[in-house]
Order: sequence, then C-alpha cells, then structure tokens
Amino acid sequence: MNNDITAKELKEKLNRGDEFLFIDVREPWEYEEFNIGARLVPLGELPGVIDDWDDWQEKEVVVHCKSGARSAAAKAFMQKNGFLNVRNLMGGILDW
Repeated sequence: MNNDITAKELKEKLNRGDEFLFIDVREPWEYEEFNIGARLVPLGELPGVIDDWDDWQEKEVVVHCKSGARSAAAKAFMQKNGFLNVRNLMGGILDW
C-alpha cells in the first residue's frame, strides 16, 4: 500500500497542527541549509534511535529527505521494525 504524502498534503497537516512524528533523514549540513521543521535523524543514525519511538509504531510518521530516495529507505526500515503508518514525502525537499 502506497500511502506516501505530497508536499501540499504535508503543508496542510503542518498548518492544522496535526500530531505526527516528522523525521528528516538528510545529513546535518543539508538540514542547516534548509529545513521544514522535522527532527533531524540522518539515515545512518536511524537504527540507533528507532527503539526510542516505540510509542509511534501505530501512529503516523512522515519521513523526508532531499528527493525521496533516502526517506524511502527509511520508510522501508521503519516498516520492517513494526511501524504501521510511515509516509514518505514524495519528491522530498525538492518538491517543497
């Protein structure tokens, strides 16, 4: 099931103040250049922090990167670890 999210949908969620775990899997230098308010967790560090988010396994999680490739990998990793509602920002920051 593809439940990924568009930039337009994400902007609406943020404007409404919806509750979801929002993760940016880019590198710190990319985050410093431009970020949209997500928590920075570079893709390589995701395995080390995923256990901290057990409370989010059944809640909505949105992941993003620059173009959507790294966040697609993050989504797959999170799904393999029991997260049921992970959405990838289609097109990433480039489509923002």
